[in-house]
Amino acid sequence: MENQLAKSTEERTFQYQDSLPSLPVPPLEESLKKYLESVKPFANEEEYKKTEEIVQKFQNGIGAELHQKLLERAKGKRNWLEEWWLNVAYLDVRIPSQLNVNFAGPSPHFEHYWPPKEGTHLERGSIILWHNLNYWQLLRKEKVPVDKVGNTPLDMNQFRMLFSTCKVPGITRDSIMNYFRTESEGHSPSHLAVLCRGRVFVFDVIHEGSLITPPEFLRQLTHIQEKCRREPEGPGIAALTSEERTRWAKAREYLISLDPENLTLLEKIQSSLFVYSMEDGRPHVTPEDYSQIISILFSGDPTVRWGDKSYNLISFSNGVFGCNCDHAPYDAMVMVHIAHYVDEKILENEGRWKASNLQFAAYAFTSFGKKLTKKKKLHPDTFIQLALQLAYYRLHGRPGCCYETAMTRYFYHGRTETLRPCTTEAVRWCQFMQDPSASLLERQQKMLEAFAKHNKMMKECSSGRGFDRHLLGLLLTAREEGLPTPELYTDPLFSRSGGGGNFVLSTSLVGYLRIQGVVVPMVHNGYGFFYHIRDDRFVVACSAWKSCPETDAEKLVQLIFHAFHDMMQLMNTAHL
Repeated sequence: MENQLAKSTEERTFQYQDSLPSLPVPPLEESLKKYLESVKPFANEEEYKKTEEIVQKFQNGIGAELHQKLLERAKGKRNWLEEWWLNVAYLDVRIPSQLNVNFAGPSPHFEHYWPPKEGTHLERGSIILWHNLNYWQLLRKEKVPVDKVGNTPLDMNQFRMLFSTCKVPGITRDSIMNYFRTESEGHSPSHLAVLCRGRVFVFDVIHEGSLITPPEFLRQLTHIQEKCRREPEGPGIAALTSEERTRWAKAREYLISLDPENLTLLEKIQSSLFVYSMEDGRPHVTPEDYSQIISILFSGDPTVRWGDKSYNLISFSNGVFGCNCDHAPYDAMVMVHIAHYVDEKILENEGRWKASNLQFAAYAFTSFGKKLTKKKKLHPDTFIQLALQLAYYRLHGRPGCCYETAMTRYFYHGRTETLRPCTTEAVRWCQFMQDPSASLLERQQKMLEAFAKHNKMMKECSSGRGFDRHLLGLLLTAREEGLPTPELYTDPLFSRSGGGGNFVLSTSLVGYLRIQGVVVPMVHNGYGFFYHIRDDRFVVACSAWKSCPETDAEKLVQLIFHAFHDMMQLMNTAHL
């Protein structure tokens, strides 16, 4: 059971890539027959007969030789066409690609909650950015559903090219730089490039491990707009991306020769998640007339479009949006996917950012309660806390830094101290529970060691010998004395272990009566967990942010209940 619970049954976005069949080479005779059928509507009888002879000669001569060479090429490649198509259709093209190769389209939100309205672009922009970047997080976690025809999975590789992808101009051939990585593959860029009035701004969308919220995006966009309006327009370097490709390549080389730092700046734009373009225009658009906005999306202000980026999300001052995307790295259906996702989220939230996007799971576990745990000489509060640790470990595959409230009301005006249930002993027990080679006796011994450690800490915290409030007092003393923040508080492990209000699990025992409460998570990728204990049951209430694709309150509670059974089974079947 433990191993089954530890494994996710959800499909991963890219899980079928290695098992997809290779692109076949059709039979030569079949392709030529289809070719002849295709030209027939455009030829008179004499012209068709001549072409038919040419095709027959090709099939019996050089065509057969070329076909054999193509078959040999196909033996060594899973897609014999891929590189050729990319080069011939896109990268070798020398005409300006922003107008001649890119595709563009309006966002459909104006048809419902976001009709054109002057002065709404910043607030709406903060929301649309947030939804786009939630999709990015889903893609990094491989939680974007696999496209299928019936039960047959389709190739999803193009979705890798949506974010952090850019075409780089070359003298005779362009190239594509892709910086996107899934979470399992490693680091992926997390900065956004914003283009406004000829200037380029960059900021990171992740803060302390979580995606920044729409109010934080709004603050950034407001700052950028105000700065651009009170200062002269920037040089508009982005306009060079709309040039003929070889001329742009030479201009780019010249910029780099002027100052090597220019290469660093160009690469910052190239690797950005996407470009957010802030245009001053007010295109007319209605659900019946798209003409003007489509025209502007293709031929708008080139100083705020990075034509080589795989995704330019464009905002206009009347709160209308659209995109302009380089066609080289992916086809339009990828943009259709994310555009539909964002539109559904805007509809779902009525065009607003609803801060209370909370998921709640509150249930009673009725198989047993305090009476049985105490009979087994197990403290019921510790029982629940360790079950939570095991459930989190099984769901996320790692320890969960945890805050449990310890009461200090033995002391004058005493309130609370922090107890940290994620101990070395608790983690070791979780590992033994997931190790199929561990015996029931070993698992029981590790569990009892974790119980003993937790119980000891609770007594210490309640008697004024905890450490979190002490460390807080030392920090506040330093601040009052005007001293710099000690390194202890800036050490990454301080926040990773929960310090500074970064606990992934925020928990508290409500009591032993029929009263229940709930609390929101302390961090975006965390859980709030309140519970109360009765003789015959445990009642738990768990919360998580819906906007976090990693957390799931329902699954966590289910795993907690499984852990209750597993822990009691250890006490029933293992013998000291």
